[in-house]
Amino acid sequence: MNAPFDRSAAAPGAGAADLDLPKPYLLFLGDAADTTFLKTGLGLRDWAPELCIAEHKCAGAAATLGIPEMTPREAHAAGARALVLSAASIGGAIREAWLPYLVEALEAGLDLIGGTHDRLGDSPPLRQAAQAHGRRLIDVRVPPPGLPVATGRRRSGKRLLTVGTDCALGKKYTALALAEAFRARGIDADFRATGQTGIMIAGRGIPIDSVVADFVAGAAEMLSPDADPAHWDVIEGQGSLFHPSYAGVSLGLLHGSQPDIFVLCHAHGRERIVGLPDYPLPSIGRAIEMTLQQARLTNPGVRCAGVSLNTAGLTVEEAEKAITGLTREWGIAVADPMRRGPAFERLVDGCLA
Repeated sequence: MNAPFDRSAAAPGAGAADLDLPKPYLLFLGDAADTTFLKTGLGLRDWAPELCIAEHKCAGAAATLGIPEMTPREAHAAGARALVLSAASIGGAIREAWLPYLVEALEAGLDLIGGTHDRLGDSPPLRQAAQAHGRRLIDVRVPPPGLPVATGRRRSGKRLLTVGTDCALGKKYTALALAEAFRARGIDADFRATGQTGIMIAGRGIPIDSVVADFVAGAAEMLSPDADPAHWDVIEGQGSLFHPSYAGVSLGLLHGSQPDIFVLCHAHGRERIVGLPDYPLPSIGRAIEMTLQQARLTNPGVRCAGVSLNTAGLTVEEAEKAITGLTREWGIAVADPMRRGPAFERLVDGCLA
């Protein structure tokens, strides 16, 4: 079954409802050979470590998140209440090789939480095992009922959206880091999740990539409803306006979010759209210009607060050089949120200016 939503909270203007997720988690890494396909597991480990009891994987799998490894029964005894599918597969499928391990978890007393496009309840072995052992099958990649068509109405409160020059370069991590930094400065701020990993971290949100196209902007409006004028919603971006596959999702999220400011996310050294080598990444200037142009449809006062630069793989000195160079070139705040430090504080300053 799906994670239950409070229908009253899903009414237009009410915001996204909380999900009833059993916690803490045993993270299932499947048969991954490395961390490339462990986006969900990495996100939970890095941003909700208190929810991660241990990891579990298929026999012979090489990937690890660097946390203790336990069987489902050991994890249940240690306090885990759900196994989370933390590995991604091509097309968002539940791989046949995973099924014995998932059934084992149900038999051990754990619920299953999945963010795949395949529904857990659509698998006969999982459905039968869940029924036999009184366990839940919880899909978080399911939009709440009653999503509205967008109205474009201006809402009270303040909004920040992370956008990108491509996919998979730090939009979620940037939004989480900025929301955390805002709160550290005494500012009322919420992280608004738009993808399955963010939803598992926050316990609420709307999986934008699973929303019917007509309702994407409306879902974004519902995700960040009217709020106190001093309140900030920091919204997790998806895709890229420059991505041939996902630009439609990005544009709908941009229009519905009506951001007052956005932070552009970019991966240092990346020159081509991942998986689509015929498409070059835009320059930072071009990406800012295009985002401003499109965002002004629903918020004419939008501005770019700075650049979040993913410098993974660089040394401290190399990262500082890259950040300093882009700061001088574009005249805006640039930082890698995962490195924190003075550059990140200047990016926060730029957001709150």
